[in-house]
Amino acid sequence: MVNYEFNRESRLLTPGHFQSVFSKPLRFGSSHITILVSPNIDERNRLGLAIAKKRVKLAVQRNRIKRQIRESFRLNQHDLPNIDMVVMVKSGTDQLENAEIRKQLEKIWRKIIQRHNS
Repeated sequence: MVNYEFNRESRLLTPGHFQSVFSKPLRFGSSHITILVSPNIDERNRLGLAIAKKRVKLAVQRNRIKRQIRESFRLNQHDLPNIDMVVMVKSGTDQLENAEIRKQLEKIWRKIIQRHNS
């Protein structure tokens, strides 16, 4: 059965978790979103969000972007390999519509899956 939950185990929680991704990442990106990926030994993939205040000024917008990312990850996590990933955004992402953010994420998930399968 495919599990669509996004719980505590699905998240990078400690600075150590984030550090392991930042140390030797594979980069995947689009015009507004960059995802750093590093393999993990767990049986699942984990998501971390690093949405800088410098890039997206308003908390409302940062939270909206985070919600879109989490939801997209939740729906696609069963297709992704066992990896830890940190999602970062570039300036101007707060100008995008939700649908556009989702579209860019979908494209990046496909790239990650393709790269892993080849």
